Amino acid sequence: MRNFTETKNILFVGGDRRQIRAINETVKNGNTVSILGFDTDVEGEFEDNVQILGDWSEIEALYDAIILPLPYTMDGRTINAPFSKREIVINEVFDGISKKNKIIAGRCDNKIKTMAESHRIMLIDYICREELAMMNAIPTAEGAIQIAMEETPFTIHSSKCLVIGNGRIGKVLSKMLHGIGAKVTVAARKKVDLAYGFAMGLETTAIDRLDDKIGEYDIVFNTAPSLIVDYALLSKMKKEVLIIDLASKPGGVDFDEARRKGIKVVWALSLPGKVAPDTAGEIISSTIANILDETEGIE
Repeated sequence: MRNFTETKNILFVGGDRRQIRAINETVKNGNTVSILGFDTDVEGEFEDNVQILGDWSEIEALYDAIILPLPYTMDGRTINAPFSKREIVINEVFDGISKKNKIIAGRCDNKIKTMAESHRIMLIDYICREELAMMNAIPTAEGAIQIAMEETPFTIHSSKCLVIGNGRIGKVLSKMLHGIGAKVTVAARKKVDLAYGFAMGLETTAIDRLDDKIGEYDIVFNTAPSLIVDYALLSKMKKEVLIIDLASKPGGVDFDEARRKGIKVVWALSLPGKVAPDTAGEIISSTIANILDETEGIE
């Protein structure tokens, strides 16, 4: 993973077990790290030289970066801090800090963007980074296969698997499935994605031609962030099929129709943090190092 090129003074605010690993990795790379929002049973999981703060009165005016979790909020009002005994209101992040601070947060919405702009503080969304998305595809694919193994009475080997979408996750997932002996078909809209699937030795089909083949598959993995598995496709699937939707909200499956038809659907969101929090945390730490190197000297 990517290391920091220079020692930094960094404040982490809130987060889940991914952030705990990211904090420890950042410290191991020689940085000065303070944390806020970790005051429950996890305090003993940090490196010895992590400075644990009790509240905002203990923060400094200026850090090289203030890191918020992924996602930075779950309710639109408070920082996502499951290990904190008290709520950390989003507004608090901007009170009492210098305009020279950089805030690096995951999955930024218009609220935090507006607040950062009004305070003239640089805001960077690390979920938009290509290296993070690419590396996260690995635990996402592994997690999807784990779910498939747990939810089916047959082996993945020799099963007929359809992967809808051939982006970062689709490519990694198709390769892994093929590697354990599944009969994999890639469905995509773009000709280049179909060509890539063909080059990998996989069966391919255009998404708009799925009607003809959808009934053949034992497991359907959807990675496309739009409604693909609709009433028409569900009507032609066999009842025993397992659908695993990896797409972010609102998903790519008509969940209500699948339920009516008795088809099992697993909507598997945020798999990196669930199945491999340590790896996900290392990816976050490495991405933050890249961002800070690239924005060095920029205010």
